[in-house]
Amino acid sequence: MAVTALRRAPRPLHPAAWWLWALGLAAAATRTTNPLLLLLIIAVAGYVVAVRRTEAPWARSYGTFLRLGLAVLVLRLLFTVLLGSPVPGTHTLLTLPQLPLPSWAQGVRIGGRVTLEALLFTLYDGLRLATLLICVGAANALASPARLLRLLPGALYEVGVAVVVAMSFAPNLVADVQRLRAARRLRGRPDRGLRSVLSVGLPVLESALERSVALAAAMDSRGFGRTAPVPRALARATAALTLIGLLGLCAAAYGLLAAGGALWALPVLVCSVAASAAGLALGGRRTVRTRYRPDRWGLPEWLVGGSGVAVAALVIWLATRTPAPFTPSVVPPSAPELPLAAALAVLLGLLPCITAPAPRPLTPTRPARTDSRKADRP
Repeated sequence: MAVTALRRAPRPLHPAAWWLWALGLAAAATRTTNPLLLLLIIAVAGYVVAVRRTEAPWARSYGTFLRLGLAVLVLRLLFTVLLGSPVPGTHTLLTLPQLPLPSWAQGVRIGGRVTLEALLFTLYDGLRLATLLICVGAANALASPARLLRLLPGALYEVGVAVVVAMSFAPNLVADVQRLRAARRLRGRPDRGLRSVLSVGLPVLESALERSVALAAAMDSRGFGRTAPVPRALARATAALTLIGLLGLCAAAYGLLAAGGALWALPVLVCSVAASAAGLALGGRRTVRTRYRPDRWGLPEWLVGGSGVAVAALVIWLATRTPAPFTPSVVPPSAPELPLAAALAVLLGLLPCITAPAPRPLTPTRPARTDSRKADRP
């Protein structure tokens, strides 16, 4: 009698490693408006996602982020055409009818002259924003939100639960819509148009409500939301330290990533990290929870996360030394040039294709059956 065996999948990568890699690519994208470098970053992120994402529902969100980035770029260009741009230009592409506005709306126009310089400036800036969205989408497609929730400190646990539930709701909603539309096609009913949307909407909302109730019951049975009693003064100190530390981190990150870097950013960063660490340590006292099989951080995690950090560090260093190739001129317009050293640095982001374990679903494998009649023959 043949016995069915399960081929175990390799150990999944630590979710923080994927986020560190994606944030490194995003940090590199903030230091350039060169469309060639930005498109290269998008290509690197997309290839890694295509090679290393699993079949989980959250892995399908990458296409949504791609469409969101494209929509942001198109809207920025549309607003520039309709409302103009502060960038001066001499190369006029077209002239739209301009609406007269009252005197108190000086500086604002609707219609008028559309220049090549304004469109190039908007294209480069919008492509940078789209690249940031795509890098975040790559992290969402590769890292499990449930496993990421277990890594959050106790002070941010309640907020993390809400964020993870919200992030996992959208992919499940899309999967429900696709499933119901496929069922309508199999029954010979139309799956397009307003009538089909109305007929699919009610089952989707009902399924989402049932999933939310089941998730709440499962989390309640596992002790989510239970807190230990702490003094009120300690709770207020924890909230103040955490809030001040996170705001300081945002300000320091802006100062470090700005052109040239600000001198005050490094001291603010150190003080903010200390305040955040103290607040998170104090906030962990009010959370009562245990960890089952914590995620390990091994050599693959160091290589994946280190590749993202290396991309960010090298691109920032090269942009500081020679900023001209990273910010192509739009006044006057000039063709962007691809800096070879920066391109090689961005290509380091492909290292997870080799170092990260390949996703393998659990597939039943049957051993080869031997013929008992042939085995009995002499």
